[in-house]
Amino acid sequence: MEPFKNIFSPQMVDDIATHLGRAADSFDPEIFRQEALRDLERLELKQRSEQFSMAIEAAIDGLFEDNVQAMLRALHPATDADISWMNTDETGLAGWALMPITTYVARHGLDRPEFSLEALRQMTMRATAEFDVRPFLRDHPDLTVGIMNIWARDPNVHVRRLASEGSRPRLPWGMRLQDLVRDPSPILPILEKLKDDESEYVRRSVANNLNDIAKDHPDLVADIAADWLQDASLGRQKLIRHACRTLIKQGHTGVLAHFGFAPAKLTLSELSLLPQTARMGDDLLLELHLTTSARMPQHLMIDYVMHYRRANGGTSAKVFKWTQKTLPASGEITLNKVHKLRHVTTRKHYPGLHRVEVQINGKIIADGQFDLSLD
Repeated sequence: MEPFKNIFSPQMVDDIATHLGRAADSFDPEIFRQEALRDLERLELKQRSEQFSMAIEAAIDGLFEDNVQAMLRALHPATDADISWMNTDETGLAGWALMPITTYVARHGLDRPEFSLEALRQMTMRATAEFDVRPFLRDHPDLTVGIMNIWARDPNVHVRRLASEGSRPRLPWGMRLQDLVRDPSPILPILEKLKDDESEYVRRSVANNLNDIAKDHPDLVADIAADWLQDASLGRQKLIRHACRTLIKQGHTGVLAHFGFAPAKLTLSELSLLPQTARMGDDLLLELHLTTSARMPQHLMIDYVMHYRRANGGTSAKVFKWTQKTLPASGEITLNKVHKLRHVTTRKHYPGLHRVEVQINGKIIADGQFDLSLD
């Protein structure tokens, strides 16, 4: 499979050179080609985008606002099409080719925030400006949040999504917005406006924003979930469940209760692990037996927590999903789960005792241990 970085290719260089060359008299296509293609093969994706952006800067002589107006003239016609379908063609630039251009706007337009944010609004209709709107949130938070509240009512789906995705406190690959990590309240009205957006693309972005917030303010997101679940449509229910995925995995009892998983009432909970002495490559069998004398059936979200040994003798915990079950009134169930002890690139294993805990509706109800050998 061809590396994804190759989307920033000599063909993209030619496309940008052609369209900006037509749109801006002050743009020199040959200088751009020379600078953009310099040692391209050795660069990774973000390095290539940054080099293209710096090449644009080297090749254009005009004033910032004149240059950006020319860039806007070079754009593909606006569309509501899926972002993955947006590609540069003879009508203008779209898709990944705009990433170096939105970077140019963010790098040079911070002292002209209103003009620059309007340019990013227009550019995001052809790609996404989620990374390059973030410096404006950092340097001009009140102005930018106010404009994003307007974007949340924009007719274009990509602009509405930018209001949510661009304001995520912990956007992957993006600048972390430390002020919003500490206090996300300024962006909550944006998410409120978008919680019932007609586009699942937008609603999923709202969910991801809330999931970011949940990592620092779990109880706040639990309260939002409780409020939004009242008279919620199926689309909003799906949004909330996705927004709460980290809290659900962590066993946040308030969130679990919102989804019908109250603290379990059990008279017996037993966990057995086989084999007691295991080697890498083995299958570890978890067998869980539950009984209850409760008079009503109980909905159970069952996870297990593996406490892996670390090099310093401590442990690190990882939660694994198991299953959801209904425990009958005054009934019992026995569940089995196979955990494969395999080498993975994301974790180094160490020998010794490993503890396994079973978590039901957010509470640890049973545990066991086994000895791991690497031989």
